[in-house]
Amino acid sequence: MPVGTMDIQEKSAALASGLRRLGRLLVAYSGGVDSAYLAWAARQVLGQNLLAVIADSPSLARTQLSDAIAFAKEQSIAFEVIATRELERPEYVRNHGQRCYFCKDELFRLMDELRAARGFQAIAYGVNLDDQGDWRPGQRAAGAHSVVAPLLDAGLRKEEIRALARSAGLRIWDKPASACLSSRIEYGRPVTREALFAVEQGEDALRKLGFRQIRVRHHGEMVRIEIAREELASALDANMALEFTKIFKALGFKFVTLDLEGFRSGSMNSLLPADELARRAG
Repeated sequence: MPVGTMDIQEKSAALASGLRRLGRLLVAYSGGVDSAYLAWAARQVLGQNLLAVIADSPSLARTQLSDAIAFAKEQSIAFEVIATRELERPEYVRNHGQRCYFCKDELFRLMDELRAARGFQAIAYGVNLDDQGDWRPGQRAAGAHSVVAPLLDAGLRKEEIRALARSAGLRIWDKPASACLSSRIEYGRPVTREALFAVEQGEDALRKLGFRQIRVRHHGEMVRIEIAREELASALDANMALEFTKIFKALGFKFVTLDLEGFRSGSMNSLLPADELARRAG
């Protein structure tokens, strides 16, 4: 049956079948909905033949790291944290449109070494069908390292993954999407530990104010705050504006702005030059 005509339960069965064929498996695990559900599903099928691998670096928020570890422990998913050193790669720090390629290349290179040393048969990551429509150079790195995509192969979309996670009683089913901290820094501006720290501290502060789906976009002296449209009314308040100003000026920004379009995943990609965007079609 073609993937496009399968219902969600048939896709779930196809995922389980695909995972079973992979044998001993490493899963690139960030704690987001897709990778968490993939790791959980692989644990159900493969048991101890599954190891979730968390890449730890300054571009991973501490809250994301701690939550990823907590979920793995809750679900008895074997995991290992490895240190990645993408910040030592000039191509990554330069932060042009291919930054994600070098990040994923670093991760998959280390995972491939781990696979060979421990006798695992394959490496998987949590890309899904909806991810095919965005600017994601990391997928090219996955192809270069022969990393498999079980969720994509099963034809699963983001909302279907959330629905399956909810049906399984997994608390991460409605977890807001969260890319790495480097994705918050405008293209062309170097990725530094200081910039990553400012973004992380700013987002932590916004969550403490009660906002759930947010992004802190780093534009040098200016910060652009994105908040989900359903939460935007709470942000459009004079007292809240004072809170934003206090938080972000303390973090070193001279200008504090609120984006009236609200949160958009991957909004920095709209700033990519035409020649970079043309590569997506290639």
